[in-house]
Amino acid sequence: MSELHTSEITLRVALDENRVPEKLHWSAQDGGIENEEAKAMLLSVWDSANKESLKIDLWTKDMPVEEMKIFFHQTLVALSDTFMKATQDEKMTATMKDFCDYFAEKLELKGDSPGPGGQAL
Repeated sequence: MSELHTSEITLRVALDENRVPEKLHWSAQDGGIENEEAKAMLLSVWDSANKESLKIDLWTKDMPVEEMKIFFHQTLVALSDTFMKATQDEKMTATMKDFCDYFAEKLELKGDSPGPGGQAL
């Protein structure tokens, strides 16, 4: 049996005296990313034994609210794409995309921000 290749993704969080994130940095050597700064991150993992999602949601105290709205919209769009890849459920994916459009409309994001990967909304 051949040895599996392993890849490491590292997250570093600098906290203030109240344990509120001041700086977020991440690295993914296989992706060519080394110590990149971020203002927010959402991480979910599936605990198969307990059949539940575990999550870590962090953002720096200087993350602008308007950017947070864009971040959430782009995350929702990306989740609907991932849902389609994972399930091939076109009907529910379309419903999720409709919600993403509604979300962007209510936050008045259309045309003001790039979508995931930099595409215009």
